[in-house]
Amino acid sequence: MDADEKAPKVETPDGVEIRQVYMPADGPVDYLRDVGLPGDFPFTRGIYPTMYRGRLWTMRQYAGFGTAEESNRRFRYLLGQGQTGLSIAFDLPTQMGYDSDHPMAEPEVGRVGVAIDSLLDMEVLLDGIPLDRVTTSMTINATAAILLAMYIAVAERQGVPAAVLDGTTQNDILKEYVARGTYIFPPQPSLRLITDMFAYCADHLPKWNPISVSGYHIREAGATAVQEVAFTLADGITYLRSAVATGLSVDRIAPRMSFFFAAQMNLLEEVAKFRAARRLWARIVRERFGAADPRSWMLRFHTQTAGAALTAQQPVNNVVRVTLQALAAILGGTQSLHTNAKDEALALPTDESALLALRTQQIIASESGAVDTIDPLAGAYYVEALTTEIERRAEMLIRQIEDAGGVLRALESGLIQRQIAESAYREAKRVETGEQVVVGVNRFQSEDAARPSILRVSPEVLARQKARLARARRERNHDEVQRALVRLRRAAGGTENLMPHILAAVHAYATIGEVCDTLRDVFGVHKPTAVI
Repeated sequence: MDADEKAPKVETPDGVEIRQVYMPADGPVDYLRDVGLPGDFPFTRGIYPTMYRGRLWTMRQYAGFGTAEESNRRFRYLLGQGQTGLSIAFDLPTQMGYDSDHPMAEPEVGRVGVAIDSLLDMEVLLDGIPLDRVTTSMTINATAAILLAMYIAVAERQGVPAAVLDGTTQNDILKEYVARGTYIFPPQPSLRLITDMFAYCADHLPKWNPISVSGYHIREAGATAVQEVAFTLADGITYLRSAVATGLSVDRIAPRMSFFFAAQMNLLEEVAKFRAARRLWARIVRERFGAADPRSWMLRFHTQTAGAALTAQQPVNNVVRVTLQALAAILGGTQSLHTNAKDEALALPTDESALLALRTQQIIASESGAVDTIDPLAGAYYVEALTTEIERRAEMLIRQIEDAGGVLRALESGLIQRQIAESAYREAKRVETGEQVVVGVNRFQSEDAARPSILRVSPEVLARQKARLARARRERNHDEVQRALVRLRRAAGGTENLMPHILAAVHAYATIGEVCDTLRDVFGVHKPTAVI
């Protein structure tokens, strides 16, 4: 390049201009205040002093499809291959609180996750899995309280006390209103269910994370890196405020809150994003909420590689994409990681592709050297400058939401939804025009790319699921079910904690549809705001 030739301008989707080269003056930081040591406030370099030198991240593979028997086989297979934690996907009827024989549910039973209608299904799903020795993540939101109750009930049948159960329920309803749509009840009663879970877990499940505040689905809907951080932490602020308003201590709740982020394609931007989110949350919880326990300041998070980045064209290329995204999460200091399979743009992953996705994590951990030292990119002029800029812009966006009346008001007005939609549109245009290259899609296409074998959910799944649901209804004590549902309805109309009543209904083999219908009668259903 000639000395007088100007390099093209490069910007992130957030409009952050990326310099051609970075110098010390481009990213000056106060090392002690802003970076520091791993395990020390504000945790920019990681929440634990030894990070992966002491213990690797939990390796999860998101799994679940068809009936409980099929999903149980997949869980056993993955655990046998070295996976260190379960991550359960539920089908849409389970997420929306409908039994498998409901007319609205039948076309979706077992399609994108496992179908769970009653405790009988959960018993089959977890058969032979030692719940005192695995950590379990459940991607469930509107019906999270019911699924957690079922998990507790199965553990009791295994002789495992609730106090030793370790895992996470996603339980983040706010992002459902923003980005994903699997909500049932209006925001206020939904927040009540969440704070009831907070209190119940604090008393009975001290190792369980009752919520995983999720930026993943916000990012998948089209948000930028800055928006993902800002909207996720704004939701976290809302949950903490709701818990404190019910009389719970911030230092009792914040240490058991976890977070969930996406790992997208821009490797260094993603590393900076994770570092910025950790630093910003530490300051928010300590300074805004007055938390005194250092564990309250720690942003513990799970990461999943970006489903939206996977392509149906040349799907083998997705192996490379997932590897880069996984490396970004690890260099950014994640506590838990799920790597997507190469065929997930086409269907649920096969055993072979799920195993390759797990092996990707294991190779990075064992062969790459990325875990040999903590936060190896710290001090890099570009990474530190970008960390600071993402933190600054995310803090400004959080303030904008606060000025609009908080997350609930911003949802009602469509403020957050509009910003995400606008970002998604801009990114789609960049791909359409070729400004953003996607290999195999708008550049380097190949007409003869082979399609892999994909997993197909058997049409027999619905019949088998309906048969077990009928069996559960036939064999249970009908009067006990009705008494439990009446007590739940009465409690929902008052101020009691709902978890003990949900647990009693689950123990009686009330179905997820019956429990949700009881709550629908009291709480109503959410009507979304139209966003123009």
